[in-house]
Amino acid sequence: MYCIETKNLSHSFTRQATVLNNVELQVPTGSIFGFLGPNGAGKTTTIRLLLGLIERQQGEIKIFDKLLEKHRLSILRSIGSLVESPSLYGHLSAVENLSLWQKLYQCPKQRISEVLEIVGLSNTGNKKANRFSLGMKQRLSIAVALLHQPALLILDEPTNGLDPNGIIEIRDLLKKLNKELGISILISSHLLGEIEKLVTHVGIISRGKMVFQGSLNSLVSRQQKSSRLTLETSDLEKSVKVIRSLQLNGSIEDNKIILPVLSKDVIAGLNQKLVETGIDVYEMSPVKKDLESIFMELIDN
Repeated sequence: MYCIETKNLSHSFTRQATVLNNVELQVPTGSIFGFLGPNGAGKTTTIRLLLGLIERQQGEIKIFDKLLEKHRLSILRSIGSLVESPSLYGHLSAVENLSLWQKLYQCPKQRISEVLEIVGLSNTGNKKANRFSLGMKQRLSIAVALLHQPALLILDEPTNGLDPNGIIEIRDLLKKLNKELGISILISSHLLGEIEKLVTHVGIISRGKMVFQGSLNSLVSRQQKSSRLTLETSDLEKSVKVIRSLQLNGSIEDNKIILPVLSKDVIAGLNQKLVETGIDVYEMSPVKKDLESIFMELIDN
């Protein structure tokens, strides 16, 4: 079951500029879904459409299996969000900021202390928000989003501008929210390497089109499909002739021979043939592309 599902979602700001082109997003319930793509790919526009912040032009948006256009208010009551930068009153403390939102959400006052405990800001006392680090501001904004006990969090680039420690803090917090409170999370980013340790599922958008969608494991499996075999021997030129005599393709790069992925039987036969020809084999090992490389290939196509 999906907590977010879109069909043929398209959007244009001008006739010449199509921002989204038939986006079909599927976010599994209970997942941490990484919505990835370069800057300008359409991530923020999609998120604004999901939250009803801009008017839908074409396509269908379902959240919790309900059409957003027909059940907007009831749906939004179950969503917490953080779009772009935190919206906080700098001259107020964490408790004072949350008190304003608590009245707006009409939720129990005890939720203020509960969410501050969840995000690790219960000891900030009277310290004003404008004296918080960026990481603390992001956590306070997430506390605001948690006040009304949402079933879904939608976060647009929440780690943007954070130092490594701040990124780790947000990552650990989101894992906790998902695992302990069962909150589904959609988090956007333009860097796969930044959140690959966090998400369970991935959707990659480029130039307004979805180019990949599935579990993180299915994306990782592309490493196997994209891998190559490197071979280092005592005589590269002679080794290439042996390889071609076996009707295999090999080329020399950086003093090593690069081969496509081979079966174990073929590798064993190649090794035996090289040794029989008097060539010493120093190394034969697979080289897998990292996820960042696969991500770049997907968005560049």
